[in-house]
Amino acid sequence: MKIHIRNGRLIDPASGTDAQKDVFIAAGRIAGIGAAPEGFAANRVIDATDLIVCPGLIDLAARLREPGFEYKATLESEMAAAAAGGVTSLACPPDTDPPLDEPGLVEMLKHRARHPNFAHVYPVGALTVGLAGERLTEMAELHEAGCVAFGQAHAPVTDTQVLMRAMQYAATFDFPVWLQAQDPFLGRGGVAHDGEVATRLGLTGIPVSAETIALATLLHLARDTGARIHVTRISSAAALDMIVAARASGIAVTCDMSINHLHLSDRDIGYFNPHANLVPPLRGAQDRDTLRRGLAEGAVNALCSDHTPVDDDAKQLPFGEAEPGATGLELLLPLTLRWAAEAGLPLVSALARVTSDPARVLGIAAGRLSVGAAADLCLFDPAVGFTVSREVLKSQGKNSPFLGMTLPGRVRYTLLDGHVAYENGR
Repeated sequence: MKIHIRNGRLIDPASGTDAQKDVFIAAGRIAGIGAAPEGFAANRVIDATDLIVCPGLIDLAARLREPGFEYKATLESEMAAAAAGGVTSLACPPDTDPPLDEPGLVEMLKHRARHPNFAHVYPVGALTVGLAGERLTEMAELHEAGCVAFGQAHAPVTDTQVLMRAMQYAATFDFPVWLQAQDPFLGRGGVAHDGEVATRLGLTGIPVSAETIALATLLHLARDTGARIHVTRISSAAALDMIVAARASGIAVTCDMSINHLHLSDRDIGYFNPHANLVPPLRGAQDRDTLRRGLAEGAVNALCSDHTPVDDDAKQLPFGEAEPGATGLELLLPLTLRWAAEAGLPLVSALARVTSDPARVLGIAAGRLSVGAAADLCLFDPAVGFTVSREVLKSQGKNSPFLGMTLPGRVRYTLLDGHVAYENGR
């Protein structure tokens, strides 16, 4: 299939390009930008007038819920949601059931993901067997099966010797280690940020120190072992300060934050809105604003959806009993656009946080528009908004703190390896 995308505004954060240029696609790759290759004859022409043409989005945290949690969502439903959101590559955490701690499970997931052909799936393997924090997995075998990194999702490794051995193992093969910084004891029983809102609502709080104390351990062990670490979903200004200082001292550390923490604070819990029950918890407005600035300046390396579909029975409960998490694959682009508008950022900079920058964290050849690159593209209309509703979301999970909000940006086409994976005509 040869495709000619004409009259679009091409934004490629990797090269800093923001100009009106046509794109020519052949054999699943970009065959030309600006001018057609010699002898090029398109089978299909896509009119991108008034649309932005950018690399397909790359999401560092999207739970597909398979294997084991098909009652919450299926691989087909969530990958369809990815395509509808313009996401062409995603990393899935290892907290499936059973966890991704054996090569066969990883191979099965990758095989299943190829059938819908909506997005490239990059599994994050379990760092310890069963995510129990006791015995190391065979990381080399998991890497051969397709794992791009190793982590624990929300499961802590309380035995610091096990954590050190895991980092030593990973450092030997230069495998990235992705870990969340939250001390399980300081955070035990907590459901909200330890602040005025939690006190007023009578909710058990999780202090910022639960994040910073755990982060200090990770950074010290990374320095001692030489492991490359990625801190997932940071939530506080203090944590960001620690990461910036560690990076300046030579520690190989990157970090990301979620779209929820980019826009919301603990005040958005409102009157016990269970959709605002998240891990980590929504922090205070000052933390949120500091992280927003850090993302704009590049101190926070990437923005992710932290897509966590939850079934209605588990969400429609009192706040403290509701299962944490929010759906987000289809909201990654519009919430990035909203942040760019609010922060006064050029789109080429804002889109970098969901394309070329997460590609760099993953270590994959994606997130750029250049001749010879895979034709993974997102075409969206920045002038058309939509109201987030259960009916609009393709994800099986309808749990979002943004329900009822009107957000900018409507994906019109998503291309994966040169074929149209999603189309929403005007």
